[in-house]
Amino acid sequence: MACRNNIYIVANMPDRQPCPLSTEPTSSCPSDGRWQFNTNIAFRSDGLLVARYHKYNLFHEESFDTPPQPEIITFDTPFAGKFGLLICFDVLFYKPTIALVEKDVRQLIFPTAWFNTLPLLDSVQYHQSLSRSTNITLLAANLPHDNKNMAGSGIYTPFSSIYHHSKRGDPEEGKLLVARVLVLDPEWSGQRVATEEEKLESESTSSPVTDSGFCHSESYSDASSVPSSSATFTSFMIGDPFTFVLLNEKEGRVKVCNGSFCCHLQYKRISQGDSEELYAFGAFAGLHTLDGDLSLQVCALVRCAGSDPSSCGQGVEKAETKMDFVMEGKFGTRYVYPSVLASQMVIEEVKHFDKSADGRVTLKHSDMTAGLVTAFLYGQMYHLDHE
Repeated sequence: MACRNNIYIVANMPDRQPCPLSTEPTSSCPSDGRWQFNTNIAFRSDGLLVARYHKYNLFHEESFDTPPQPEIITFDTPFAGKFGLLICFDVLFYKPTIALVEKDVRQLIFPTAWFNTLPLLDSVQYHQSLSRSTNITLLAANLPHDNKNMAGSGIYTPFSSIYHHSKRGDPEEGKLLVARVLVLDPEWSGQRVATEEEKLESESTSSPVTDSGFCHSESYSDASSVPSSSATFTSFMIGDPFTFVLLNEKEGRVKVCNGSFCCHLQYKRISQGDSEELYAFGAFAGLHTLDGDLSLQVCALVRCAGSDPSSCGQGVEKAETKMDFVMEGKFGTRYVYPSVLASQMVIEEVKHFDKSADGRVTLKHSDMTAGLVTAFLYGQMYHLDHE
């Protein structure tokens, strides 16, 4: 296919490899003397196999083995430079994803079978936030499977994204996504100068918005002077015990802490019609164990599933209430991913996102196009994942 169409192709498939049998009890070699890996293969335009990557972070994949060592695999192209390879669950871990980013690989290819898990880990939501925060292009091809709530593929760049997210209950139809994107590989010898249109697009998405009279900028020390909200409660979100506070007013400022980690929010609700949707603002810092061990610090604004506080943290796909807000936290990692997700799985382009040298991270957003489902600052403490 690659040769006939003069294109590069990356495909996902199983790969069987022989392994040396050993009498050592710690040997990773299966008893039948072979490994079976979840694998990406890349072919260049003349049909030559140029890369093969074996998935390291498995997720309920009894048919596959974990490679003895994580692999950092890239391949070069004549049209856009270097691309890195990863598969599905890999994207949540330091190796290979962040290891590739720190090697300045800025274009990643990502076949996946992603289980959407609202309010924090829907496919388009997390993948777009990763792209924006780490300044990479992520080509994500998701396997559609309605019964397993798999949907959402996209071409995500730091400047803009194009994606398709089928609705649950709709026929399982795929969609071809095509986009013209900037080459981000800094070493690509054929790198062209961005067009004026692309420069304007980049400037419009990376510069702060002007104040509209709400949510004025303030220092972190000023925000810290807001006392912690007394009416807090605990509710589980994707298996983690978040400390929440309800947003009962039309507008206000709240602070919520989970241990020593604190999150701040200044907000203004723009309700539609007779909508009485319940919203909560929460914080979590600790080890997430539901889907593998991940050390997290998270600030999250969520629409609750019902009128009872115990429903806060459950997955919701629709909302009518819009929000103007400034969210802020002081994180112990530089890997903090911002996201604003609107009703019907629509990604809101973040208006303002800022990281300070002292760990303070600010997400500012207004003028939403649809009701708010969730907004978050999702901090991943990769350095603590294996402690």
